[in-house]
Amino acid sequence: MPIKEACGLLGIYSSQPDESIARTVYYGLFALQHRGQESAGIAVSDTRSIKYHKGIGLVSEIFSEEDLEDLKGKMAIGHVRYSTTGSNCLSNAQPLVVKYHSGELAIAHNGNLVNAYELRNDLEENGAMFHTTTDSEVIAALIARSRKSLIEAVIECMEKIRGAYSLLLMSKDKLIAIRDSNGFRPLCIGSYNGSYVVASENVAFDTIGAEFLRDIEPGEIVVFDENGISSHKVITSRKSLCVFEFVYFARPDSVIDKVSVYQTRWKAGAILAREHPVDADLVVAVPDSGNVAAIGFSDTSHIPMGMGLIKNRYIGRTFIQPSQRIRNLGVRLKLNPLKDLINGKRIVLVDDSIVRGTTMGQIVKMLKDSGAKQVHVRISSPPITHSCYFGIDTSTRRELIASCHDVESIRKLLDADSLGYLSIDGLIESIDMKEKDLCIACFTGEYPMQIPREGRKYLFEKR
Repeated sequence: MPIKEACGLLGIYSSQPDESIARTVYYGLFALQHRGQESAGIAVSDTRSIKYHKGIGLVSEIFSEEDLEDLKGKMAIGHVRYSTTGSNCLSNAQPLVVKYHSGELAIAHNGNLVNAYELRNDLEENGAMFHTTTDSEVIAALIARSRKSLIEAVIECMEKIRGAYSLLLMSKDKLIAIRDSNGFRPLCIGSYNGSYVVASENVAFDTIGAEFLRDIEPGEIVVFDENGISSHKVITSRKSLCVFEFVYFARPDSVIDKVSVYQTRWKAGAILAREHPVDADLVVAVPDSGNVAAIGFSDTSHIPMGMGLIKNRYIGRTFIQPSQRIRNLGVRLKLNPLKDLINGKRIVLVDDSIVRGTTMGQIVKMLKDSGAKQVHVRISSPPITHSCYFGIDTSTRRELIASCHDVESIRKLLDADSLGYLSIDGLIESIDMKEKDLCIACFTGEYPMQIPREGRKYLFEKR
């Protein structure tokens, strides 16, 4: 079972009114749909007021022609969500739009705060009213309640919040992009027809025809307004880019902090083949998460690769489903074995990760039921042994199969003929970044900051 990530962001600042600005954001969100499939929204400012439309579901399900025609202005921000704090309901969909002393403010957030509970308690004791159960509203409240200028309020907020946050803020006359001091989540800047664009991944630029300019640095605030673009580097900390952006979250055609996601995954598969060789007939990827690593494994091992599992493209990622019962059904709806190819073969099954083990166990069984003589599972990341508190929904450690089972025990639970994980050293080598610049806490338990005793997705649901 792949692990669960948060959200995707896209914003545009135009020097002139743009009647098609919402439509451009709409297309850009399609390129980021993989980052969140629960809800989506677009907010637009015409320098006088902010209009928005959002809903539950996929981007294509939420926006009609009339919705997009109604959203016109100079600036826009869009959001696709997978919930890591707060349930999947319309009130939690983003962008959030709140009042502040100079008008309205729209906010879109990718990440997760580790001190949201304490901050919200303080805010409520001082009279703040909350309408959602997300940690994003805590950020919005901190900024909106400040009597300082918007930039000063943002800096003040950044000094109080801890955790992962890539943010887009939009007032009536400014678009502001913010990346937390650890740089847990990616955020980059592009140019488009005389406009500036900000997105979680540069693939969104490719979709709308924008040109990549640069990544936003950890701890950086970038402001787009009538004066152009300005940068404020306000907080410095240890860079801790989430390693799973390369393992799974980002699209393979993205480049994050100057590193190609595709090349990283290919190298991970190649190193995995060297670390855990196997005598087999066919390499099969778990689509789509294992595709590139499987190519690297096949190229290095010289074992041919085949499409042993056919994916139903009309089924979303299995982890998006809210209950284990539906996840179990989702695996069979989503994947179907190609029996003629599998029958009688010794299979190397390649995927990016194992979380609970439920999905992988079902896939191994499907392959064996389809006539596979052997199934050797190879995973292009190390065992996930610890919870994440920075925007990935694995906050309950007891759900992680590798936290309480060794590799041999997991192999038996999966009914695999062998099981091999990529080593931590192998993963770092594949990414070609310094280990100190990556967050690998889910593999080691060594977190880049103090974490709460317990992470809870529904932290504010029963308040």
